[in-house]
Amino acid sequence: MTTAGAAPASRPAGPDARPVALVYGDIDLNLIDGSAVWLQSVVQALALAGCAVTLVLKAPVRTSRLLGPLLTADGVTVCQPQAEGLVPGAGPPGGVLGGRGPERAPRGLTPAQASAVLTALDERRRYDLIVLRGWRVVSRVTADGSFDGRIWAYLTDIPQSVPDLSDQRAAELGRVAEASAFLLCQTEELRSFLTGSIPAAAGKCVLLPPIVPPREEAGGPDPARPPDGRREGPLRLVYTGKFAPRWNTYEMTQLPGLLASRGVPAEVHLVGDKIHDDPADPGYAARMRAALGTPGEPRGGGVSWHGGQSRQRAMAIAAGCDIGLSWRHPSMDASLELSTKVLEFGLLGLPVILNRTAMHEDLLGADYPLFAATLADVADVAARAVADPAAARLAAARTSAAASRFTLDAAAGRLRGYLARAFPRPAVPARPGGGPLRVVVAGHDLKFFGYLMEYFRRVPGLEVRVDQWAGLGQHDPGSSAELARWADVVICEWCGPNAVWYSRHKRRGSRLLVRLHRFELSSGYANLVNIKAIDQVVCVSRHYARLSRQRTGWPAGKVTAIPNALDTDQLDRPKLPGARFNLGLVGIVPSRKRLDLALDVLAELRRQDDRYQLFIKSAMPWEHWWVWRKAAERDSYTEALRRIQRSPLLRDAVVFDEAGPDVPGWLRRVGFVLSTSDDESFHVAPAEGMASRAVPVVRHWPGAETTYQQEWIHRTPAEMAEAIADLPEDAWAAAGRRAREQAVAGFGLGPVRASWLELLTSDLPPAVPDPLYELLGTP
Repeated sequence: MTTAGAAPASRPAGPDARPVALVYGDIDLNLIDGSAVWLQSVVQALALAGCAVTLVLKAPVRTSRLLGPLLTADGVTVCQPQAEGLVPGAGPPGGVLGGRGPERAPRGLTPAQASAVLTALDERRRYDLIVLRGWRVVSRVTADGSFDGRIWAYLTDIPQSVPDLSDQRAAELGRVAEASAFLLCQTEELRSFLTGSIPAAAGKCVLLPPIVPPREEAGGPDPARPPDGRREGPLRLVYTGKFAPRWNTYEMTQLPGLLASRGVPAEVHLVGDKIHDDPADPGYAARMRAALGTPGEPRGGGVSWHGGQSRQRAMAIAAGCDIGLSWRHPSMDASLELSTKVLEFGLLGLPVILNRTAMHEDLLGADYPLFAATLADVADVAARAVADPAAARLAAARTSAAASRFTLDAAAGRLRGYLARAFPRPAVPARPGGGPLRVVVAGHDLKFFGYLMEYFRRVPGLEVRVDQWAGLGQHDPGSSAELARWADVVICEWCGPNAVWYSRHKRRGSRLLVRLHRFELSSGYANLVNIKAIDQVVCVSRHYARLSRQRTGWPAGKVTAIPNALDTDQLDRPKLPGARFNLGLVGIVPSRKRLDLALDVLAELRRQDDRYQLFIKSAMPWEHWWVWRKAAERDSYTEALRRIQRSPLLRDAVVFDEAGPDVPGWLRRVGFVLSTSDDESFHVAPAEGMASRAVPVVRHWPGAETTYQQEWIHRTPAEMAEAIADLPEDAWAAAGRRAREQAVAGFGLGPVRASWLELLTSDLPPAVPDPLYELLGTP
């Protein structure tokens, strides 16, 4: 059952290698609640996604109710640290499966012990990913530093609102994000909160929603339930999970009496064995136990407590009931988590009584008939469901449809995508003489190259180092010279002083690639490079590739175009209500971005419909000294801001948001992304908008048609406004889908990465240093 003590093993090589995952949750699997069910489900989903999984248990096994399905699962190994003597200072091995009775079972691992156990296991067999749940253990493992870059952290016990997020906790979350490969978020709301509050989380937050078992495993709806959803006898309400004050479980035991007073005979069935001790209410646990009675014995008053059960048995009990309960204290209405129990009840064909929240309305519809706020509401809604079977059937249909989106197969599919991103399959052939191909990325500003650099670091057969320049022309010549001698390939991000230096200090036999954006052509740096030493100049658009050849006289074969890469998966998020009337503008500095023309578009639209608004995500011009020192720039912004204040059409219709990496979350509110610039080399903002299913509205700046399809390009602000106004809801949604398809095909990570990988390894005509430059000091 457990191979944790086996000899060290390395990850198998080759295209069919399985990633090896180490999974630990700060969760006692002997007690059944939502977190324990999650741990079981995520292990199953990882195995189904193709991982070899080692699950490390927090506590010795006293019951196999949740563990049983994992013991026989293909690709799953269960490690019992106490039984296997892996816990520092814990005494001799023990545990139920190791020979010690439950009455003598040691307590669960502390975070420090868990971190030590995980590190010891990793020393025996290096794991590719470490999936962790629970703030205490995630923060400790992060602090210990053994797994940086391999952590997949799932966090729910963290602040989930800005007022609750202290500076200290934000800094701690930032350190966790920096150490993690992924932050697994249960809901889109939590992902948006984290990326908007923790800059280091941007690009790392991915969705892993609740997981429900396959319908055949759950058993599905009770076949004895008649078509109208109710069987003869008392109304049966059911709750499964932990017993805690904010889960309103004590109040649920009062429902049979309240419903009796409304003329409805009723029973409430409760499943679970985890009763919280609440420091704020010391008498809660005793009061809850008294209300529950004895497991398996009806207490009287319509309350039946079934105690702890396996997941399958708990669902079988629920299937024999009429209505599920997931009603909680109002303090949880702002939670960014979605209850797995709601989905499990839906899987069984049960309607569910729950709080009205934005998340629940999005899941089940604003007109869902079984929302409730108070205990009296719950009783009223339950009675109404009895009196109106059609409402109960509608609620059941909604919960059932919602559950169908959260299957184990869907979770495994998501995880396969994350695994493919974390462990790319393409392998680079060994360099002449053996060993990985050695790549240096050099530049002062690498933000546009981040996705590619992350990819290169993960591709088997590549070794990547960075020559980080302190400024546009500031670097350590000795360090750069050492890297130039070491590298097989040097990539200069920006055709600036870095490209000039490397073109004059290129090692014969190495390859030099230079990426040119825009400003380099007008700055003169392009004319200073030694083009003979450069193997390929990569421009971000076909227009600038043409301009580069024209203005420099470089050989046509040395200049190519590869667009900027976008993480189109991160950008694909559901739009918020009303997004169709929101315009977005990302970046208004310098003035050639033409904020004034964006205001023209907005004013034209608002003459016909005052629902249109403009959201601007940008640093302000005075934050850039090189812009604000110019009188013409200052005058341009002064006039635009004065116009926003004074124009009746624009007043209260323009919102400024801070610049930051949380663009995917910000774009949820945006239906149209504007590009009103005088000149751009590529302009990432419309492409990001397209990937988010916003419709791009692009002014015809020079070369726009070489990056974007003609249908999105317009000559004047009036034409741009007309194109927006002409799209009703259905047409706007269809245009957004079409735009996303174009973005994925043109700018997605897959095709852009493939183009760059080919540049690193293909047979380009060799470029060699000019002998004159070699005489001047080439290493």
